[in-house]
Amino acid sequence: QVQLVESGGGLVHPGGSLSLSCAASGSIFSISVMGWYRQAPGKERDLVARITGLGSTNYADSVKGRFTISRDNAKNTVNLQMNNLKPGDTAVYYCKAETVIVRGHVGAHDYWGQGTQVTVSS
Repeated sequence: QVQLVESGGGLVHPGGSLSLSCAASGSIFSISVMGWYRQAPGKERDLVARITGLGSTNYADSVKGRFTISRDNAKNTVNLQMNNLKPGDTAVYYCKAETVIVRGHVGAHDYWGQGTQVTVSS
């Protein structure tokens, strides 16, 4: 079984910064892609940023230049540094691990964290 645990959400003023962390645990052999998604009330869950095992990244247009995703393959962790936050960034942020191969199991699966709230408000 694989678990993803997020941390680092909270309340911040516009223009402020927050850093989100996500740690994957379990008998993990490999994780292809790790990423962050967000879901605002009444809206769909959308991609924020994702990073491959080789460090290739892609970002939603709305966060380019403000957010930075990074990953530690040895520790199976992914971080999201969020700067110059705006009220429109308010959402529940979810960590996702894609194409996870677990030792002793056949096939690969995706896993989600439980989510962490980010609120940007004055």
